[in-house]
Amino acid sequence: MFDLNIGSYFEIFVLWLKDNFDFLFDFIKNVLEGSINGIEYLLNVIPVIILILLFGLLAWKVSSKGVAIFTIIGLLLIDSMGLWAETVSTLALVLSASFITLIIGIPLGIIASKSDGFDRILRPILDFMQTMPAFVYLIPAVLFFSLGKVPGAFATIIFSMPPVVRLTNLAIRQVPKEVVEAGRSFGSTSKQMLFKVQLPIALPTILAGVNQTIMLALSMVVISAMIGSGGLGKIVLRGIQEYKIDLGFEGGLAVVILAMILDRITQGLGDINKDK
Repeated sequence: MFDLNIGSYFEIFVLWLKDNFDFLFDFIKNVLEGSINGIEYLLNVIPVIILILLFGLLAWKVSSKGVAIFTIIGLLLIDSMGLWAETVSTLALVLSASFITLIIGIPLGIIASKSDGFDRILRPILDFMQTMPAFVYLIPAVLFFSLGKVPGAFATIIFSMPPVVRLTNLAIRQVPKEVVEAGRSFGSTSKQMLFKVQLPIALPTILAGVNQTIMLALSMVVISAMIGSGGLGKIVLRGIQEYKIDLGFEGGLAVVILAMILDRITQGLGDINKDK
């Protein structure tokens, strides 16, 4: 048999990217850092009780009264555990990473739905992104961006992108052919067909992809804390490193509460569009 050191070739490729595209990584770092810090500043400048009530109102509007009550009680519990600053830091990272993921992922899904060739090329790439252990993404992320929130956000973007790409692709492909033919018969252009016919019908499924993207982004919290992203992941990591069961449990509980709130709110958005 023969030896094939694929890892060595990948290392050479990553180092080549670092040497030749350092300007691009600096630009990405500035964009990610600016978005994370901007969201974090906005969340911190609002008084805690006002922000909690705003989240409760949002949950009530898009979901139900029960979800609103859970949101308010859950966030008050997080604040009472002294983890509000870490929660805001985590939320800022998740929201900024998810937003950038959706900006990239939804257009990729639309293109894949329009081109079978592009879909065949994209599918194994998404398989690779989705099944590669999340820890592996931290290695090139640290090399490109050093330690901190930015490499955590970068790894989160890669890890959480496949669901929204796949579900956007699937949703547009599943729009009934009769509806598409009716739109064409009325003289709709490709742009009108996409934005006025296909996307409105596909929106509930696309929002399910948005939900999955946010959940995967939140699941990277503890992992990205290993490279200095901070937030609730840092609390859980400290609990593991220092064998502090109480600290680890409180950090984990805060992550669970935040995940449930974001999950119910994004699910509520999908249900609203289904009803329409």
